[in-house]
Amino acid sequence: MAATETDLVLNRFVSEIQLAVPMVAVWAHGSLALGDFQPGRSDLDLIAIVERPLDGEHRDRLASIHQRLLDEEPAAAKLHCSYMVTTSLSEVETHHVTWAHSMILERPVTPVTRRELLDGGLTLHGPSPTELLPPLTCGQLEDFIRRDLEQFWLPATGKPLLWLRDIWVDLGLLVLARATVTLRDGRLITKGESLAELLELGAPADVVRDIHERRYADPKPISPLRRIRRAMRARAFVRRGIKRTLAMGGSPE
Repeated sequence: MAATETDLVLNRFVSEIQLAVPMVAVWAHGSLALGDFQPGRSDLDLIAIVERPLDGEHRDRLASIHQRLLDEEPAAAKLHCSYMVTTSLSEVETHHVTWAHSMILERPVTPVTRRELLDGGLTLHGPSPTELLPPLTCGQLEDFIRRDLEQFWLPATGKPLLWLRDIWVDLGLLVLARATVTLRDGRLITKGESLAELLELGAPADVVRDIHERRYADPKPISPLRRIRRAMRARAFVRRGIKRTLAMGGSPE
């Protein structure tokens, strides 16, 4: 089978990063690992394990490599990578050097990402996630999901203008569906599986169809009036759903 553009950019990334930092392993998570990857639409979510903390010179090298990939490889447009140091793999709150949104920043590797890696992360180089990454402690994933819903997504439903944008409609509903399933059943589901779950949760069918078309087809433009109506319905549904999900876990509204 011929290599895809995604395969080629991943191979190039691993090859070039090995020369820039003291690398131990490279893993993929997210839709690529879960089997729901959509070229040109899905993010390429990567984790690189490095032997020691990265200094300023290392960061400059990484930024240069990532920017060159971005300039030369269309498939690298949504490639994100966090660089975790071997000595801090068990520290969930630690911020790691990360390439995302066309810049170097620092952010944690969340319990959701860790669970994805442990359940079925793709090993692109070196040892597998289960060989290096400590297991999550009891309740760690669930506590993170509840906190994310309560402290980020619930306040976001109080900001109507955000929901006029496709990205907020898509992510808001998909996050709610995935969080509900994980808190209820203890399993992770793909974005594709989330669409069916949304209908079970009572999401507006036309909004779910709208999300499906953006992810798996070529959506048609929507009118300003429909966009406003969609924003109102999506925001209201997500707000109700979050409160319902948090109440099931005993979290205050």
